[in-house]
Amino acid sequence: METSMNNYHEPVLLRQSIEGLNIHPNGMYVDVTFGSGGHSRAILQKLGPNGQLIAFDQDEDALQNTIEDKRFTLTQANFKNLKKFLKLYQIEKVDGILADLGVSSHQFDDETRGFSIRWDGLLDMRMDKRKPLKATDILSDYEPNELLRIFRQYGEVENAKKLTMTIVNIREQVKITYSKQFIEIIKDCIPKQKENKYLAQVYQALRIEVNEELLALQNLLQQSMEVLTANGRLVVISYHSLEDRMVKHFMRSGNFENRIDKDFFGNLLTPFHLISRKAIVPDEKELTKNPRSRSAKLRIAEKK
Repeated sequence: METSMNNYHEPVLLRQSIEGLNIHPNGMYVDVTFGSGGHSRAILQKLGPNGQLIAFDQDEDALQNTIEDKRFTLTQANFKNLKKFLKLYQIEKVDGILADLGVSSHQFDDETRGFSIRWDGLLDMRMDKRKPLKATDILSDYEPNELLRIFRQYGEVENAKKLTMTIVNIREQVKITYSKQFIEIIKDCIPKQKENKYLAQVYQALRIEVNEELLALQNLLQQSMEVLTANGRLVVISYHSLEDRMVKHFMRSGNFENRIDKDFFGNLLTPFHLISRKAIVPDEKELTKNPRSRSAKLRIAEKK
């Protein structure tokens, strides 16, 4: 069994998330965001000889971090296909699901992937390189109203209309292909003293659209209710308000409208017990060690 930690990605909130899973040695667990395998390795350390761990990652780069362990299975697939693959593996119920959402350090640091404003790479942003749609395709081909929608909805960009019109006007003259080129094109839209925050919002919007991240998360959460056993744990680490709001509402109510139904006697009909009523965030020690963890929020719920 492999026990060494890979420096490909430092797992965020590792201790808290593993404790949140409440791992039973002979249980069946799923890590839907394998990445470097940091969370998976920690889960395997808690499992006994009859425990099992299924991991998912749509990024082919993550496959190089696979773990040689007979209790472990790694699948290159988006976690929105959770139920389908569990059925393929003849698994009906699992005791815990862990999701560490967002972009890995490896993806941010790879200048060829287009996730970071630090590099002058192709505006790709695909987590699954088998998919056809890239960020540069969105900037080149999307109708103005669609561009406006993603910048407002997924990036919460305040001057989304000005940003959209800037892109639409310039793309008639030149194809927007590379990161530094794009930043130069939209420089008049970027508020002074808030450059990094603004660009992070813009890049986040494009990335969410490319990878259909919120739809995938919605599918995962809905499927979790079906595949978790009674007292099974759902553990989710999110990195921006759109994800966290979805997770918070779903854990609280079982839906995304945060609508809590009641039975005839007025009892609340909710599918989960909240283990953490408030989001768990990194402490100062972790923030110092891993500044990228600053926006992380961990929520834990137990299936009734």
